[in-house]
Amino acid sequence: MENPPTSFNWESSSAYPFLQTQLRFPRVREAFGNLEGKIFKQLQQQSIDPFNFNLHLRAFKEEEVLEVWAKSKNETQFRLLTQYPFCKNSGTLGPKRKEGDRQIPEGFYNLSHYNPKSSYHLSLRVNYPNASDLILSDPKQPGSDIYIHGACQTVGCIPITDKKIEELYLFAVLAKEESPIPIYIFPFKMSSANLEKAVKKFPQQDFFWRSLKPGYDYFEKNLSLPSYSVDSNGNYLIPESN
Repeated sequence: MENPPTSFNWESSSAYPFLQTQLRFPRVREAFGNLEGKIFKQLQQQSIDPFNFNLHLRAFKEEEVLEVWAKSKNETQFRLLTQYPFCKNSGTLGPKRKEGDRQIPEGFYNLSHYNPKSSYHLSLRVNYPNASDLILSDPKQPGSDIYIHGACQTVGCIPITDKKIEELYLFAVLAKEESPIPIYIFPFKMSSANLEKAVKKFPQQDFFWRSLKPGYDYFEKNLSLPSYSVDSNGNYLIPESN
């Protein structure tokens, strides 16, 4: 397509039930009216089919950046679409392990809920605690309610401002029609040099971070998502067959 389909009647299209539901909410409707052309242009500039695409998010706590990757569904490799700086950070390097610890989680997650009436404008929930967290975190109070959201305050979430969450929320709504959206949260960009440096400062995270690194490396090399599992100790396993 040469131009963004700004005249397309999304609300009458049976192919987009989730978008239709979301457009019933005033904040989403207003954002879509303002940004529809822009988000389609961003996708098309990367030769990504705006009607049939996958989304992947990567967050880096030390660098304070949230990357947005996308690909047409019939392709194998993701392309970097855009990135958003954290408006504010919380906690230190290392995974979330308990309610109230102010930590942003680390690990392999999916977006699990879209909140169009968030106290922080719009928000996308991260499915913390996941299978790894349920093993390694506090068994009674591991914490919950981790979101990417608007505004500029946090006690363990990732805020990117109201303006930026509107854009990301719409990308996520459109991509949700096709498949779940994975979000991988890393302590830092996990080069070997960065890992060795960080482990000296946080030796207690050594084994856990080394279980995250193969997933980071796989995406860096292939621009596609690895398969993984979680062992009985809560560590991530990336099969060599990847």
